[in-house]
Amino acid sequence: MLGDLHEAEDAAQESFVIAYRSLGSWRADGPFGAWIRRIAVRVAIRRAGRRRPTVRLDPVMGGFGSDPAESAGFERLAAPAASSDPAAMSIRAERAADIRTAVDRLGEPYREVVALRFFGELSLAEIAAETGRPLGTVKTHLHRGLLRLRTQLDGAVR
Repeated sequence: MLGDLHEAEDAAQESFVIAYRSLGSWRADGPFGAWIRRIAVRVAIRRAGRRRPTVRLDPVMGGFGSDPAESAGFERLAAPAASSDPAAMSIRAERAADIRTAVDRLGEPYREVVALRFFGELSLAEIAAETGRPLGTVKTHLHRGLLRLRTQLDGAVR
């Protein structure tokens, strides 16, 4: 979710400290791992929200670095690189960074649902269980979040 190994490690450590200190508040009405994961997600979202927005220019494309049709396809973000061409890998990394920045700019609850779905790789049912929201609400938040994300990415390309 954070896109930086060191920041993710710091967030994980902070999450475990918070979980340890809050152990008395755990109601045991769900899996313990889900409770800790929820704490970690909130810490990661809070950290991502504190970042200053950045705009990365794509030197090869001569603009903001993403084709709106490609940037809307999140499944491509998780796919391994087809080539080992450094320029292609750099462009792919910048597109991924652009998408992460756009997700960071989404308002809640859209940012949380989109991040859990595409960066956390959770199913919609798992997101509903994790957040305590009905499945229909999760689907609505995901749909609206993706629409807002596409609008942001289309605006950044122009």
